[in-house]
Amino acid sequence: MIQAIIVNLQRGVNLLNSINDAQYSDSSIAPYYSSIGIHMRHILDVFDCIFEGLETKKVDLSARKRNELAENKVDFGLQYFEEVIAKLEFLRSVDLDVKVEVKDDLGLGIVTANYTLASAFIQAHSHAIHHFASIGYVISQLGIQLPDSDFGYNPTTPRDKIES
Repeated sequence: MIQAIIVNLQRGVNLLNSINDAQYSDSSIAPYYSSIGIHMRHILDVFDCIFEGLETKKVDLSARKRNELAENKVDFGLQYFEEVIAKLEFLRSVDLDVKVEVKDDLGLGIVTANYTLASAFIQAHSHAIHHFASIGYVISQLGIQLPDSDFGYNPTTPRDKIES
């Protein structure tokens, strides 16, 4: 599981290594006017919330740090990716079946649910893929090449649907 997450996050690193700060922070694309950087920072914030809750086994997904440098400057975005990937590498030896309490605001207030650490990372991984798809739209509008053909595609998406 950890390796699959790292491989997917590496797609984000590859994109950041191919763009500049102006492209990374460009928020001119309708309808949401969200930049590549805002999406990337948001993706990584979710992983960071999980890491922050490891010791107490209490993860608060609404406690995102929202580091503006990480959403506006490629170098800071890359540094954030490196930190998250390094922490994931460390978790290869951790029991992912451990129970954690996960809190988030679903729009009507804070909700708490019991997860395994594995299920929290599965959710963060799926969330990253979803945002990579949104980034795919943004980069296509900005005339930037996708970093690879799997960027933003869920692994369960039938390939015949993608190619048609």
